[in-house]
Amino acid sequence: MIVVYTPAGGEPEQYDAKSLLTSEASIVARTVDMKWPEIKAGLVDEDLDAMRGVVWVLKKRHNATLRFGEFDPGVDEMVTRYDKDETESWFDAAFHLVGVDPETTVERVAIGLREAAPDAVADVEHALAYIEKRRAEVEADEAAGKDPEPEPEPTASAPARKTSAKRTSASSEPSS
Repeated sequence: MIVVYTPAGGEPEQYDAKSLLTSEASIVARTVDMKWPEIKAGLVDEDLDAMRGVVWVLKKRHNATLRFGEFDPGVDEMVTRYDKDETESWFDAAFHLVGVDPETTVERVAIGLREAAPDAVADVEHALAYIEKRRAEVEADEAAGKDPEPEPEPTASAPARKTSAKRTSASSEPSS
């Protein structure tokens, strides 16, 4: 999960929660008084404490003296976005539904994902390219008369997002 922090009047900064070391995750957990699984779930729900804790610890890598109380972003300055792996797992699961119901066509899945991606993913360009790649693969399988190969259950499918946040522009540095 990527936390996008856009300070008032500043440029968006992306912080990848997967890059935390165990010791850093422990610091976040103690500081915000949550267990790590609660923090991970909180990131999906855009919990302010979870997002603030993750960004603060990652900012401390470059500013070791930064205190938690000194990092107090506005409530609308942080949102979460799916990283590339989470995005691909979500899209793979969606394309796996093609054909389950006659209404669930390749094109409908692709359209739905293209509409949802800008507000949900950190790297929109990657997401749109991946949608087209998977769409072409599923269409090729259909044209060859093959049933789509059963895909392994995604280990990190994209959970439902509970957010009303508006899309922020992504930084130029891609995340993994």
